[in-house]
Amino acid sequence: MQGLFHVSAIDYVIILAYFVFVLMVGWLLRKYTRTGEDFFLSGRSLPAWITGIAFMSANLGSQEVLGMSAGGAEYGMIETHFYWIGAIPAMIFMGLYMMPFYWASRARSVPEYLKLRFNEATRGVNAFSFAVMTVLVSGIGLYSMGIVLQALLGWSLVVSIIVSAVVVLAYVFLGGLTSSIFTEVTQFFLICLGILPLTIIGLVKFGGWHGLVSHIPHNYGHVWADLGTSHNALGTNWFAVVFGLGFVMGFAYWTTDFLVVQRTFAARSMRAAQVTPIYASFIKVFVPLVDIVVGLVALAVFPHIGHDGTSYNMALPMLMAKYYSTGMIGLGITALLASFMTGMAGNITAFTTVWTYDIYQAYINKKASDRHYVWMGRLAMTVGMILSIFTAFIAGSFPSIMDYMQTLFSFFSVPIFATFLLGMFWKRTTAWGGFSSLVSGIIFACIFYWALPIHFATPNAKTFWQSFWVWVVATAIGILVSLFTKPKTDEELKGIVYGVQKYPSYKHLRWYKRPGYLACISLALFVALDIIFW
Repeated sequence: MQGLFHVSAIDYVIILAYFVFVLMVGWLLRKYTRTGEDFFLSGRSLPAWITGIAFMSANLGSQEVLGMSAGGAEYGMIETHFYWIGAIPAMIFMGLYMMPFYWASRARSVPEYLKLRFNEATRGVNAFSFAVMTVLVSGIGLYSMGIVLQALLGWSLVVSIIVSAVVVLAYVFLGGLTSSIFTEVTQFFLICLGILPLTIIGLVKFGGWHGLVSHIPHNYGHVWADLGTSHNALGTNWFAVVFGLGFVMGFAYWTTDFLVVQRTFAARSMRAAQVTPIYASFIKVFVPLVDIVVGLVALAVFPHIGHDGTSYNMALPMLMAKYYSTGMIGLGITALLASFMTGMAGNITAFTTVWTYDIYQAYINKKASDRHYVWMGRLAMTVGMILSIFTAFIAGSFPSIMDYMQTLFSFFSVPIFATFLLGMFWKRTTAWGGFSSLVSGIIFACIFYWALPIHFATPNAKTFWQSFWVWVVATAIGILVSLFTKPKTDEELKGIVYGVQKYPSYKHLRWYKRPGYLACISLALFVALDIIFW
């Protein structure tokens, strides 16, 4: 099969060099992963700037780079809500108000924190549901990588998926979370280096931002202007965007999804853990430059994309094929590969930790040696990757990868967020109140998705409203059950609930090292950009 690109020997050398590099990282770091804490949590020893980039990069997977560039071409700048209102406030809240309790609890995973705060039953439900979700999301990443390699290089879909899986498995198998984090930092810069030139080329070609906007539909250059009614690309209004996406979905993902939270657990101190998501928020503000604006450029260059039989998902690859020459093609393909691998590696390391500590150790083998759990972690990585290959074809059966992914998050992450919000900030929440909140949220998400006869203009609108109402129901049931059951004592809640112990103070540090000041700067930047692109 003929690929979209004419790939030269130089391009293949660049791609091969990247594969060799990530494998070498895993090989060199294997000697630093002797204990379970080394393998699963990087020994809790990494500086904040590394964990901050990894926190951001773990999210910058195929769904972001490929899916959001497609979204930019299809919907315009309104797609930026997934980055700004749907991420920045949650990341800041995570750093300021949730990390002190995550860190003080010394939990090794999100499910383990739920055990400490509530009970074993709550931990079990979250662990099993997260394991299922992670394998399904990993399948999305593999499928995305497979279809792009098929389109760009002419490889078969099956070969593309298997090659992708083997390379990712090799370096995380050797180096564990540390290997994943260090490659994620490198991959972040590769993604920017390989894709950002397209933004620059597009802006120069069309004479700047205003020139670019003049070549696309008139409302595609705005973020908020069309949300006064539901007659916009997202098919919903500002309430659903602010509360469904911004509050519920955004907070659910960025504060409770172990894929990203695990990176904060690798930080060397509580302050480093707190500033990790805040550092990442500064990067998140500018990520639309490497995918959504690229989608706008693609729409201006290929005005019939999406309507001439060409998928919006090919917006980014088509731009690369048009503007990149020998060498840059190899760099561009490497950037795409890096984006796919960051998401895959993040999912696999998170799955491995939850399986090993929250399922295997908790229910199957409670008294094994630390070395045995590291062995089990590596076995879980292998099995998880094999399962992801099969779920990749499930992802391929859905018409939209992004809609599929958001649906998964509304089923699994939103109920967790409702439970966490009650558990961390209302000490009256009981063990069975938290359990009821989590289970009822998952059940209601199923009812809302399959049984309620409600029509929505777009899949985005359905997901936003579903997330909001799942959160409302889960929260209400958690409160109701808590009022009729016995809460834990303050002594049992020490270090894991707001108001039971003193909040950490950093008054002795310079302003640029204090989480609160950094959060205010990030929030101000977020508000300013929303106003500029209103």
